[in-house]
Amino acid sequence: MATPRTTPSRPDGLTLEVVELIGAVVARYHEEYEEAAAEHALTGAQARLLSLLSLEPLPMRRLAQRLKCEPSNVTGIVDRLEARGLVERRPDPADRRVKLAAATDEGRLVARGLQESLRFARAPLAGLSDPERVALRDALRRMLGIEDGQVCRPGTSVTRVSGA
Repeated sequence: MATPRTTPSRPDGLTLEVVELIGAVVARYHEEYEEAAAEHALTGAQARLLSLLSLEPLPMRRLAQRLKCEPSNVTGIVDRLEARGLVERRPDPADRRVKLAAATDEGRLVARGLQESLRFARAPLAGLSDPERVALRDALRRMLGIEDGQVCRPGTSVTRVSGA
């Protein structure tokens, strides 16, 4: 485990440059994500929700928490995806009072296609050697506090990999 450093009151030039570069990567990712969503006739919010549901069915309230929006907004997004046959509502087996939103088979196919159509990082990452990509991954994991045996899924907190 790395030794924590104290944060200086004024960031140095290198830190500022790294922050700007991270911001540029995030902005480029969001831009490409919106474009990829549009290729599948989805809004960015619909694509994010469908991507979450392709991992596991979730109650509306938890979807709202992960998407950082109001539950009523999630209801509208689920309604539109349900009308397209990409999402369905079903009772929660653990609590039949709760409705889960779940991706349909078609929804999972669209979510997979969406992820495969995200091209922005492929070429730049392919230009890095394996050791450079491992170093980048390890630095990002350290910045996020992700330890070995943990994974970070989109819209979720870090979780431990079973068997790790």
